[in-house]
Amino acid sequence: MTTEIIRYAVDEDGIATLTLDYPGKTMNVIDQAFMDSLEECIARMKSDDKVRGGIITSGKDSFVAGADLMGMEANIDAMADLPIEQLFESCASLSKLLRKLETLGKPLVAAINGMALGGGYEICLACHHRIAADAPTVMVGLPEAQVGLLPGAGGTQRLPRMIGILAAMPFLMEGKQLQAVKAREAGLVDEVVAPEQLLGAAKAWLLASPTAVQPWDVKGFRIPGGGPLDARVAPAFVVGNTMLQARTFHNMPAPLCIQSCIYEGCQLPMDKGLRIESKYMATLSRSPVARGMIRTLFVNKAKAEKGMHRPAGLEPFQCRKLGLIGAGMMGAGIALVAAQRGIQVVLIDRDQAAADKGKQYSEKTLAKQVDKGRQSREKAEAILARITPGTDYELLRDADMVVEAVFEDRAIKAEVTRKLDAVLPPGCVLASNTSALPISLLAQASDRPDRFIGLHFFSPADKMPLVEVIRGKQTSDATLAQALDFVAQLKKTPIVVNDKRGFFTSRFIGAFVDDAIGMVAEGIAPALIENCAKHAGMPVGPLAITDELSIDLSKHAGESQAKEFPGEYKPGRSVPVIGKLFELGRLGRKVGKGFYDYDESGKRIWPGLAEHYPLKDLQPSAHDLKQRILYVQAVEGARAMEEGVLLAPADGDIGSILGVGFPAYTGGPFCFIDGIGLPQFVAEADRLADLFGEQLRPPQLLRDMAARGQTFYGKSARA
Repeated sequence: MTTEIIRYAVDEDGIATLTLDYPGKTMNVIDQAFMDSLEECIARMKSDDKVRGGIITSGKDSFVAGADLMGMEANIDAMADLPIEQLFESCASLSKLLRKLETLGKPLVAAINGMALGGGYEICLACHHRIAADAPTVMVGLPEAQVGLLPGAGGTQRLPRMIGILAAMPFLMEGKQLQAVKAREAGLVDEVVAPEQLLGAAKAWLLASPTAVQPWDVKGFRIPGGGPLDARVAPAFVVGNTMLQARTFHNMPAPLCIQSCIYEGCQLPMDKGLRIESKYMATLSRSPVARGMIRTLFVNKAKAEKGMHRPAGLEPFQCRKLGLIGAGMMGAGIALVAAQRGIQVVLIDRDQAAADKGKQYSEKTLAKQVDKGRQSREKAEAILARITPGTDYELLRDADMVVEAVFEDRAIKAEVTRKLDAVLPPGCVLASNTSALPISLLAQASDRPDRFIGLHFFSPADKMPLVEVIRGKQTSDATLAQALDFVAQLKKTPIVVNDKRGFFTSRFIGAFVDDAIGMVAEGIAPALIENCAKHAGMPVGPLAITDELSIDLSKHAGESQAKEFPGEYKPGRSVPVIGKLFELGRLGRKVGKGFYDYDESGKRIWPGLAEHYPLKDLQPSAHDLKQRILYVQAVEGARAMEEGVLLAPADGDIGSILGVGFPAYTGGPFCFIDGIGLPQFVAEADRLADLFGEQLRPPQLLRDMAARGQTFYGKSARA
């Protein structure tokens, strides 16, 4: 018997209640055991003449969170080697089961008490009626496109037939999700009732509705608003293709496959439409895009948030009082997110006016949320009351944790560290928010280097999800555990790296920006560089990024590194170009001129660049430049792995995407290398290095892995 995953009970009125309650899991997820249990319940309902209808609900706070992504990672790796017939059957298995459910011959109602996403919502679509509880935890939608997949259990066929093709497209193509009331307005659910009335309303509908046939199974059914060839609908597919190219540059195969499922499947009867969907699901499941995105953005991200690098056997830590030194943009953002998590914050700066200005960031941000109805005034005031701006380090004598977020200068940081050492209690951890300065060097200013660690937040700190946790040479296990518990308390995603100048994320994005600015000096057209970066999937072009950060900041950062590490620092290829713009007073967007000229109408590449760096007569191909942009970063990631900066490929993949905008469709540099194949990656990197320079030459680690048939993930993963 497998039905303990789904509790099955029939009442005196002949209503069967199927309560989804996967033992040992905080959420219901769809895996083979779940599907076996559901199939058994369907058989019991069908064979029992006393059963007149069924309610599907959940015994957990959520309904069904979708597929078991941890299991799916292993399945996708295994499916890559399956014969095509077996692959198709595997991809169609849940779809066939839900088709069996909806053609059972007895009416079914989904009583949605919590989150119903992906396959969870597809179960609801296979029911004949959907009732949602009016609760903030209820969320419905089909987010598969966001992980490089498509709704493969009937979502691309049932939703358009239910609400119309045009209305369904944003939910299918973009993964849009809605809470209960908005979902009813959009037609994704039929009723919304108070949570305590949910099961009663479901039973009432069943007793009043003997019909057990879906509208699309009734002869003569027409899709609301017209089918794919209808003159009102057909133009959406033409425009859709254009929008997909503009948004994804064909790097993401899932949206195009989803659009094809809708276009082809909605011209056919339901059963044939479902086969079309399974065909495209099989195509996507073999794609390295889906494999990489699921692995990094779900499986590895979840492992990181659960503390995969947390030293074992240490008591959990909770921060009650946080000290923040430096009330600039970074410190103010960290203060806000900590106060939102219920932590008392002391925000210290050199004078009261500067500290007060730091708190004003929280005041303005929360005021906007209140105005938009996202936050109650009372809650906003309670958050603000937790932030105390000041100048006196004595306020930190009972702090549990302190984050120093002052200017990126070793001497200034050392002065702050000495002041903190004089007042902090023994158990307090001191974390430096630095993007590049080695933690072991900064810790030399402290009397307790074992309690010193790096926490590299990304700006704006209240919005960016990543924190790079840097372990210095003397950082203790207890300090690392406390820092990871603190990051978890802030509900952010940590990666853990070992200490070296630039850590991981700064050197990774630095390799991209440095090489791209070096291309300007080579005579490659700036517009070609910027456009190829966007086509490769980078969110912003490298020259635009540099203008946003400011030319003078880039120049001073290089000078600071040269001063701090005279024997180790090697000037990048970008340094002469940055120096030239600085001399010309072109300091970036803040002064209206840098690599670009800025005015009210927008921005355009500064024509004068060509006078200083004449364009080559023969420009490289767009393909080679896109490869160069992706490979120079992946090669730098591999160097960080070879040097022991990264503890695991997962840290590099998560950090690159969540921290510095490496394209999500790659799954990160190590998924990207695996997806191409080690021998092929090494050969292409060598070709690019011969064309463009040694910065693209693959490190020995990759050559060794290629020779041994190793990968970063999967059954041939390097130990």
